[in-house]
Amino acid sequence: MTNPSNARLIRPLQPMPDFVRKALEDRGLTASYEARPAYQRNDWLGWINRAKRPETKAKRLELMLAELAAGKGYMGMEWKG
Repeated sequence: MTNPSNARLIRPLQPMPDFVRKALEDRGLTASYEARPAYQRNDWLGWINRAKRPETKAKRLELMLAELAAGKGYMGMEWKG
């Protein structure tokens, strides 16, 4: 998905893995994800993608999903949007 706000990102744009897209869809959190600022979406994907072990990827994905479901938080930090 292309978002005009991505044009302002300084870091390289991270690809969304299929398992992340599926998790967002399965939990009904795609709209919540897309409503977040581009830097947050990109940082989350980079953080998940950089994990070497599948268990770590899953743990990071679960944190992202929990923060989206709660409507607050960003990579374990306070964020109220």
